[in-house]
Amino acid sequence: MPTGTATTGMAMVTATPRYRPSCRHPPRSEPAARASSRDRPAFCLNRAMSSPRSAHAARPKRSRTRTTVGPVVLGLLVVFIAATAWVGIRGLQAKDALEAAVPLAMSLKDQVVAGNGAAAALSAAELAEFADTARSRTSDPVWRAYELLPFLGPNLVAVREVAAVVDDVARNAVMPLAALAGTLDLNAFKPVDGKIALQPLIDSQPQVAAANTALTRAAANVDRIDTGNVLEVVRSSVTQLQTVTVDTAVTLDGMQRAVTLVPAMLGADAPRDYILLFQNPAELRSTGGIPGALALLHTDQGSIELTQQASSGSFAQPDEPVLPLGDEIRSIYGDITGQFIQNVTMTPDFAQSGALTREMWRLAFGVETNGVLSVDPVALSYLLDATGPITLATGDELTADNAVQLLLSDVYARYEVPAQQDAFFAAAAGAVFDAVKSGRADPTKLLTALVRAGAENRVLVWNADEGEQAVLAGTTLAGARPVSDSTTNRFGLYLNDATGAKMDLYLDVHTAIGQQTCRADQRPQYAVEVTLTNTAPADAATSLPAYVTGGGSFGVPLGNIKTMVSGYGTPEVQNLGVTRDGATVPYHPATDATFPVSTVGVELAPGESTVLRFNWLGARPFSGALELRSTPLIALHEATQLDFSCQGSSQ
Repeated sequence: MPTGTATTGMAMVTATPRYRPSCRHPPRSEPAARASSRDRPAFCLNRAMSSPRSAHAARPKRSRTRTTVGPVVLGLLVVFIAATAWVGIRGLQAKDALEAAVPLAMSLKDQVVAGNGAAAALSAAELAEFADTARSRTSDPVWRAYELLPFLGPNLVAVREVAAVVDDVARNAVMPLAALAGTLDLNAFKPVDGKIALQPLIDSQPQVAAANTALTRAAANVDRIDTGNVLEVVRSSVTQLQTVTVDTAVTLDGMQRAVTLVPAMLGADAPRDYILLFQNPAELRSTGGIPGALALLHTDQGSIELTQQASSGSFAQPDEPVLPLGDEIRSIYGDITGQFIQNVTMTPDFAQSGALTREMWRLAFGVETNGVLSVDPVALSYLLDATGPITLATGDELTADNAVQLLLSDVYARYEVPAQQDAFFAAAAGAVFDAVKSGRADPTKLLTALVRAGAENRVLVWNADEGEQAVLAGTTLAGARPVSDSTTNRFGLYLNDATGAKMDLYLDVHTAIGQQTCRADQRPQYAVEVTLTNTAPADAATSLPAYVTGGGSFGVPLGNIKTMVSGYGTPEVQNLGVTRDGATVPYHPATDATFPVSTVGVELAPGESTVLRFNWLGARPFSGALELRSTPLIALHEATQLDFSCQGSSQ
């Protein structure tokens, strides 16, 4: 047997040698050491690739990828958490700063009104600091980056914009006004020897103008804040800020107009003459009442003198209007508007009333005045709250509580002759004027009284100078027709007495306004409703003086009240007619300076009531506010919201 062969089968199998190539590298001195790896057996190559040493060399690349991604993700997570915490903390800081500013703003308002300059300056500085904190906390790059996130982003944008508005108001409105409070004291405007110091008003004009500009800008900016996708708490804050900025902007706008116009009207540059109308709402006219008494005011360097008084009997009664009226006014109110001083206020445009009054005064007395002012007995009662009771030459004590009753009712029972009634009324108005001029009035209460009377359209002003009148444009003092804008549709309701007497003391008036969308094209229907009631006693025909009932001079039964009611729509609406107590009634359609007008005559016996509804169709969809401007009655009732069902076509 060959050497090495097993003697048994088992031995043969186990002992048979198998060839296995060597993977050991030959010595470098041998030629094989220079052999290429491609000349090595595949087995050796495989072993080499899978050897521990080779595996150790391959792992680092995959390990570096894992160790790089992990820290990056962790780092980003840490950054996100930190940034979120940053935004949250700064948001809370901004919230605290804004909340701290609220009581300061309220205190500042009281300090400015009180003329406490030192306290106002301190409060303003604190307010500005809080506002700056809120702005800075909501305007850094991290905050701005988070504004890009869905849901959270719109809230952050709104908060940042709120903080920016507050900061703008604090720096550019509050600070100038606070500085003004240190130099401007309301007591400085109390007349001394019948003269008001005008220089403080003139000196305040730059600060008031700067503050007014800032508030106007702030009101516009807050109105642009998008609250469509924000939390309710954010939306509520924006709404509150809108209310505050708009209300304050309106007040400050009035303040700027006052400091601009008052010095000129009080003769800062040259002496002035103004006609003062006392409108009597016991006999209604569109802007208040019949002008039964008038006076001439002369101003010069802040001094005010009542130099002449007149009554309706002092004026001639021409056959033609003293100035051209135009077909529109003649159609609605008649030529009598421009013929008789008692009727110049029939039109709701006080600029036209002023021009007619000025011309009638020129024709009667040869004096060409600078303008016309108007007040009524209710406004006088407000002034009496500032002056305190006044004793008249007749021995009557005129107070805030009894002025209206005394001037609009008792006087007619006491005096039967119209000239005596007018004289009493003029004397009472003159006494109130003298009390204000003497410095008796509390300046804060006087300002409050004037603001209230102005808001109720009981004080009206017309300047013959167009530039000065432009300063009043858009204010209640101008006494213009109701002008609408993009956010508010304004309608008008004006009453003119047709009884020819003083029965409107017993006319109770309630108004309502509303809209309803009934058509497929979304054009809205508008309705203005007025409820009129004759509250005179059942025996008015015999218990009331003839001068009050009219004595039947104009064909109206004693005790009845006859009124011409004119409803003014916005210029673009379509007139849908008038109903009375739910039934369609005839009316007089007309146009007054592009305003569509419907006029209806109503006569009521004592105790009788009726409801008129003026209907209009809008030109396009509208979702804004509605406002009703009307004749300032003795007793004012705020217009309520009118809910009504759809009428007419739905096309």
